[in-house]
Amino acid sequence: MPVISIIIPCHNVQKYLPRCIDSLLAQSFQDWEAVCVDDGSTDATAAILDAYAARDGRLNVIHQPNAGVSSARNRALKEARGAYVLFVDSDDLLHPQALEICLKLARRDGSDLVCFTYDHAWRTRLIVRHALHLGDPRSIRFPKLGEFESAVTENIFDHATERSGHEDPLATRHCQPWRCLYKKEILEGIDFIPGIIYEDFPWWSRVLLRVKKATLTRLPLYYYYPNPGSYILSSREEYKIRSLVTAIAAAKEAYASAQASVKAKWEENPNTNYLEIMMTAEAAIKKFVMDYIDLIGSANRYGYGATFSDSQE
Repeated sequence: MPVISIIIPCHNVQKYLPRCIDSLLAQSFQDWEAVCVDDGSTDATAAILDAYAARDGRLNVIHQPNAGVSSARNRALKEARGAYVLFVDSDDLLHPQALEICLKLARRDGSDLVCFTYDHAWRTRLIVRHALHLGDPRSIRFPKLGEFESAVTENIFDHATERSGHEDPLATRHCQPWRCLYKKEILEGIDFIPGIIYEDFPWWSRVLLRVKKATLTRLPLYYYYPNPGSYILSSREEYKIRSLVTAIAAAKEAYASAQASVKAKWEENPNTNYLEIMMTAEAAIKKFVMDYIDLIGSANRYGYGATFSDSQE
């Protein structure tokens, strides 16, 4: 059995996928499997995956009709055999020491979760290059990672936050699944909600409620690519709004059903109180939606023919 299962949902990423898989093949820790789900791609994505799988048996490729990133991740999680799970988006890549360092920390501390960050300088450089129409750099120079700081906590709620400007240097900001290595057993029975974007928010919320010990580091082990064709950046605004309302409602339900001792830990720290943040955000979003619906109604009355769509185009 592999030690780490890497979950990779793929949809029309022929331009970026080889770079992503090559970053796995270059890992200093090699006892892994990659569960790659081709989610109904119409470009060369499926062929690229099959070609890599034919050369390296650690790639498990699954083909399915297009059902969205949540469905792809859920399918991959059911197939994953590793004791630990790591998520990678198919247009991103990993530092060559990412698996080695994460596993070392998880085993050293007996942690359910190892949190890291992404290379902010690389992402900023790409955004500037794209704005200037310079394209992507031909190669990436990965720094050699030696000694580094980390912290162990038995109360992840002291560090998890969605707020910017948090003073905690080891704060676990935002809810992207790819920011952590997970002990697989804490993910059992937790699915991503199909059919929405921002699916990571309620999923992450439910995962946090199971974490008994976590290791935190600010090491930039992930390389996030600002892809304008990604699910989030290419989605229509009204679809984003409806998805976010659904995600917030699901997260609130998870916290409402949590054990009293867990909720008490969460609520005692005002800087990381997701419930307060969610209620504030929910009220603001609902007001925006009502204002938007009023605007659409006015447009229809005056013959502009605008519509409020439930689906993503």
